[in-house]
Amino acid sequence: MRDFDAIIIGTGQAGPPLAGRLAAEGMTVAIIERKHVGGTCVNTGCMPTKALVASAYAAHLARRASDYGLELDGTLRVDMPKVKARSHQVTLNARKNNIEWLQGMERCSLIEGHARFESRNTVRVGEELLRAPRIFVNVGGRAAVPDFPGIDRVPYLTNSSIVLLDRVPAHLVIIGGSYIGLEFAQIYRRFGAEVTVVEKGDRVIGREDPDVSEAIRKILEEEGIRFRTGAECIRLDPHPDGMAVGVDCTEGAPTVIGSDVLLATGRRPNTDDLGVDKAGLEVDERGYIKVQDDLSTTVEGIWALGDCNGKGAFTHTAYNDFEIVAANLLDGEDRRVSDRIPGYALYIDPSLGRVGMTETQAVKAGKKVLVGKRPMSRVGRAIEKGETQGFMKIVADADTRSILGAAILGTGGDEAIHGVLDMMNAGATFDTLRWAVPIHPTVSELWPTVVQEMSPI
Repeated sequence: MRDFDAIIIGTGQAGPPLAGRLAAEGMTVAIIERKHVGGTCVNTGCMPTKALVASAYAAHLARRASDYGLELDGTLRVDMPKVKARSHQVTLNARKNNIEWLQGMERCSLIEGHARFESRNTVRVGEELLRAPRIFVNVGGRAAVPDFPGIDRVPYLTNSSIVLLDRVPAHLVIIGGSYIGLEFAQIYRRFGAEVTVVEKGDRVIGREDPDVSEAIRKILEEEGIRFRTGAECIRLDPHPDGMAVGVDCTEGAPTVIGSDVLLATGRRPNTDDLGVDKAGLEVDERGYIKVQDDLSTTVEGIWALGDCNGKGAFTHTAYNDFEIVAANLLDGEDRRVSDRIPGYALYIDPSLGRVGMTETQAVKAGKKVLVGKRPMSRVGRAIEKGETQGFMKIVADADTRSILGAAILGTGGDEAIHGVLDMMNAGATFDTLRWAVPIHPTVSELWPTVVQEMSPI
């Protein structure tokens, strides 16, 4: 038995910085990782995928060179092994930096192995038992694999395996028309693959407003990506050309033949082999650890952070989980998850930046809603760059004059959304945003104009 002041299970975005804060306060810390240090973001998520997005964007720009008055001789060739090597090196560098950080941290022990609870305050890693009065669960999540008929008869890709692919599929069939699926759809289409997206719902990214969803589909269709929505009874069968994906859509052929299939049907938490029952932890029907608003669990002395608590599925929300726990435990604050304004991005090109409520959600909540909208074709920065797809949109409460949410599907959308996000975090009304004086020429400079164009719906 080894005793510590704190044990952290998992080295995702919340784990290492929390280890740093606890160790700096004089605590002895054990941080445990069963596979790759850095979690999803570093190894199979943000970093490798956004490196692939960058390569795909470069390919897209090269094909459009003549639009900018440039002439390139010859045919563009995608060197997929080199693309993959570049992407993977980004992961390896980040992983190495995290390992060196943790190993060089005073009073912190980085332990390799699979951690399982033995009791409320004891964790087993192999033959070793570790004990601490404070345990922080940061085990993350993985791709969900639905029990489609035939799933055990064909090879399939997930987000973890496709980032290591060193070839371009002849025809990539993606099951799931949400954020992960759409990013990979555009990446591999720009690399030269045929791509078909199969979605059970009647439209892609169904949590977004219909105008956002329809605009994204149109953008991707213009690049040659095919969509099969309303797909029911999805099934997979071996085929001489790869595999057959049964879709049973209301329109079109009942089967799509592809060389490869990517499952992009959601995520599940890594809690099924954690021994949560021995610790007395409660989980919901999907396996997420139940937490209070301060991220404490139903068991005293145990907290759950990151993807495994169901309170956020992003790197930035996991990091904010660390900030909340550290502030409450070490700084005497009273931070809550419910204070967090939700924001995220979809990294297709052009990107979608989103914060707060959608228009649909605001109306459903009974708000007296004002909406302002402006096409990117009327944004000077977008025109100058030759990237005029999409639009900007802001949603506000007519009675309180508070900003309820915003979306920008357009060039730089992932960055430009922060002008609204920061206003919302500061509790400013849309009047404050209206009188901001943003820099020209930028995309963000149009937010005051969009505010002035708001009208009731």
